Amino acid sequence: MQTLAIALTLGLVLLSIVAIVSWRFPADFTLLSALGVLLLHGYFDHTHGLSVELGLSGFANEGVMTVAVLFVVADGLQRTGALRWLGMQLLGTPRSRVSAQLRTMIPTALLSSVLNNTPVVQLMMPIISDWSRKHRLSVSHLLMPLSFSAIMGGMCTLIGTSTTIVIVSKLPDDLQLGMFELAWVGLPVMVLGILVIVIGTPWLLRERKPAFTTTDDPREYTVEMEVEPGSPLVGKSIEAAGLRQLPGMYLMEIDRDGEVIAAVSPETRLLANDHLVFVGVVESVVDLQRIPGLKPATDQLFKLDGPRSLRCLVEAVVSSSYPFLRQTVRESKFRTHYNAAIIAVSRDGRRLPGKIGDIRLHPGDTILLESNPEFIQQQRNSRHFFLVSAVQDSKPTHHEKSTVARVIMLAMVMAVALEFLSMLVASLIAAMLMIGARCTRWSDARQSIEWNVILVMGAGLGIGEAMQTSGAAGVMTESISALTGGGPRFMLIAIYLLTMVLTNLITAKAAATLVLPIALTAAESLAVSPLPFTVALIMGAAGSFLTPHGYQTNMMVYGPGGYRSSDYLRLGGPVTAITGLATLIITLLVWEF
Repeated sequence: MQTLAIALTLGLVLLSIVAIVSWRFPADFTLLSALGVLLLHGYFDHTHGLSVELGLSGFANEGVMTVAVLFVVADGLQRTGALRWLGMQLLGTPRSRVSAQLRTMIPTALLSSVLNNTPVVQLMMPIISDWSRKHRLSVSHLLMPLSFSAIMGGMCTLIGTSTTIVIVSKLPDDLQLGMFELAWVGLPVMVLGILVIVIGTPWLLRERKPAFTTTDDPREYTVEMEVEPGSPLVGKSIEAAGLRQLPGMYLMEIDRDGEVIAAVSPETRLLANDHLVFVGVVESVVDLQRIPGLKPATDQLFKLDGPRSLRCLVEAVVSSSYPFLRQTVRESKFRTHYNAAIIAVSRDGRRLPGKIGDIRLHPGDTILLESNPEFIQQQRNSRHFFLVSAVQDSKPTHHEKSTVARVIMLAMVMAVALEFLSMLVASLIAAMLMIGARCTRWSDARQSIEWNVILVMGAGLGIGEAMQTSGAAGVMTESISALTGGGPRFMLIAIYLLTMVLTNLITAKAAATLVLPIALTAAESLAVSPLPFTVALIMGAAGSFLTPHGYQTNMMVYGPGGYRSSDYLRLGGPVTAITGLATLIITLLVWEF
C-alpha cells in the first residue's frame, strides 16, 4: 500500500506541474484538485494516506494566515497613498536611462523588503508609467526592472515575500531565522542583480511599445482643482509640486481670488485656495485626485450623500432623452436629481470652456461624474444616458490618513525586528489598526485578500504533508542524493536548482510548497541543519526571472511594458545566473550544516 501511496502522490505532483505549465490550468484549481484526490485516498488508506487533519492543516498554517492579514495592511497603505508620495520624492529627475533605472529599482527594492512584492509593484506601476512619459523615457526599460527589483528586494527580509513567510513557519522554533538575517544573501543578490540589469539593458532588453497609454484616449476634459489650506503644496513652485508636464494633462491657468494667471510659469508659487485649471484625459484626472493637498473645486461634491471616501468617478454619455437638454447644469439641479456631481464635460473629444454650472449638455456629450457606486446600477439602463461606466481605480485617496498608515507599518516592522511580537500577531494588530483608523474599510480589506494565493499555499502545504506521510519525499530525496553524490553541498545546489526551475514554470508559491518537504526530509536524512536548505529554497522560490507567468509581478508589467516572453529569457537569464551563483556561495559561507 505504501508503494501505491508514493506512486499516487508523485504522479499527482507531476500531473499538477504539467497541468500548470502545458495546459495553463490555474495553480489554485490544480493543487486543490490534487489535494482532493489525496484526501480521498487517505479515506481508504489510514496508514499511508493523507488524513483530513493533515491535508487541511496548510490552511491553518501560521504563515498562510500571516500572508492573508498582510494583504489588509498593504490595502491600508495603498488607499491612503502612504507610500505614493515617498515614491515620487525618491524618483526625482533622471539624467539618463541608467539614472532612471537606478531611481526605479532602488526605492522599489527597499519598499519590497518590508512589504509584499505585489502591492509594491501595483503601487509603483502608475507612478513609473507617468514618470517615464513625463521625462520621455521608454517604459519598457523600466517596468521589467521594476518587477525584478521588487523580487530581489523581497529576498532581504522574512516579510519580503509571502512565500518566505510560509516556508519559515515550517521550521522548528529553535531554528527560526531573524527578521533581517536573509539580508546576508539578499543584499548582495540585490546589488548584483541591479548591476546586471543596468549594464545589460542596451543589449538584452529591447525597447517595446507599451500595450496601452493614456494618450490613446481621445476624450479631453477640463478639471478645476483647489489647493487646500495647510497642504504640502502651499508655497511650492509648479515645478517642485510636480504639476508641470503631467502625462496626458497640462496646467492651463490658475484662478487666484478672481485673477486669472494664464501661461503658468514653472516658477509660479502656489497659494492656499488657488484654483488650478487642468486639461487632460480621464486617467490623468484620476491621478490628480491622488495628489495630497488637491481637491476638486466644485462645491457640489461636498453636498452629495455619504462620505467622499465611498465615491468613485463615473463616465456617462448624455442621450437625446436627457430631460434637461435646454437647461444649464446649475438650472437642472443635476446633483439633486442624480446624487452625482459633474466634474468635467467633453464634447466630440474636446474640452468645453467655462464653468461647469453654465454648460448646457447636448446629446453625445461625455460627462465625468463623482458619485456613489449605486449611481451606476441605477442609471445603467436609464434612458437619460447612452452609456454609464466606472473609471477604474478612481476612489479618492485618504491622504489625511497617510501618516497614520505609515506609523502603523513602521511599528509592525519594528515589533517583529525586535522580536517583541511574532509576525502573525504584529500583522493582525496592524490590520486591525488600519481598519480602526479608517485607513481602509472592512469590506475593502476583505476584498484585498488574494484568495487564489491563499488557496495555492494551503493546498500546496497539504500536498507537502502527503509527500512526507506517504514516503514520497524520502524517495525524491534518495533520488536526488544518488544523482548528486549524497553530500549536503550538492543536495543544497540540487534543491536550489529544482526550486528555481519550478518557480519559473508553476509559480513561486506552488514550487515552494512542493519542494519544502524534500528539503526538510533531506536535512533529516543527512542529519544536518535545515537552515541552509531553507535559505536555498527561499531564494530559489523568489528567483522568478525567466518567464512572465512564473511570478505575479512579472505578469503585471507584461502588458503595460509591451513585452514578449523572450524578453524575460534574455534579461532574466543573466540575472538568474548571477543571483543563483551568489546565493549558493554566500549560503554555504554564512549558514553551517
